[in-house]
Amino acid sequence: MPKFNVFVLFAGAMTLISIGCNQTEKKEIVKEVKVEKEGHFTMPEIPNSMTFCEQEIDLTGFDAKERLDKELLTNTFYHSSTYQYFKRAHRYFGELERILQEENMPDDLKYLSLIESGLTQAVSPSGAKGFWQFMPAAAKEYGLLVNREIDERYHIEKATRAACAYLKNAYAKFEDWPLTAASYNRGVGGIQSDLESQQVSEYMDLYLNRETGRYFFRMLALKLIFESPEDYGFYPEKMYRYEPRKTRKVNVDKSISDLVQWSIDNGSNYRELKVLNPWILSNTLTVSNTKTYTIELPAK
Repeated sequence: MPKFNVFVLFAGAMTLISIGCNQTEKKEIVKEVKVEKEGHFTMPEIPNSMTFCEQEIDLTGFDAKERLDKELLTNTFYHSSTYQYFKRAHRYFGELERILQEENMPDDLKYLSLIESGLTQAVSPSGAKGFWQFMPAAAKEYGLLVNREIDERYHIEKATRAACAYLKNAYAKFEDWPLTAASYNRGVGGIQSDLESQQVSEYMDLYLNRETGRYFFRMLALKLIFESPEDYGFYPEKMYRYEPRKTRKVNVDKSISDLVQWSIDNGSNYRELKVLNPWILSNTLTVSNTKTYTIELPAK
């Protein structure tokens, strides 16, 4: 279509819109544009210190504030991602907090799961899976079953307890939460080797790869945003957030040859079963004489 015709159509459309708007609506439109042009939103001042897992974190050294600022900017203005964090956290944080409390672990560790997976059953290019992104070898080391029928890295409660076991061991080694958190990404051996080779004792002083160098600051940033969301332009109470799912638990002590039929027989369907139990990989479930599984289904 010629450019002239496009212009005419555009002008005509704008005229119709203008005619259809009353004076109040016009003022509101002008007001919104003005606010957008003025750029009214400002970031809160970066604190000199904050706590993480009840440990005081000093942010006055070298480039610590700049590193935190980068993560705050990234998570504040990457709206599609951070909005989804708030939505999913409303569903899952309560369960994570309960398990962390039962394991006598700090509540702030829920932010480690948040940066690892965004509270989704994520799969990394390297093969790490689940909320806590366990690799197969580490999963088995910490008691998670992984085979052709079952992958307990996708079991939120079991994977969370396995992550707690890992973090307990790491904290016993470092007695420091920034280093402990970084070791979840780099490995305990990797962090220990870095400390020794660089002759330093703190996370803030380590020269690390890009991912591990950002790792702890991402947790700090999300803690600040989640604890004071309105300061960063988020209003969780006004969002459509995902509610915790109401479920009933069915204990299974015998093998199931057809989970489709089993789910129907138990008043549900295969899709609901798979969504609520992502750790079940196939349409069968083999149960040994000494084993019992708990399958969740929607509450009646």
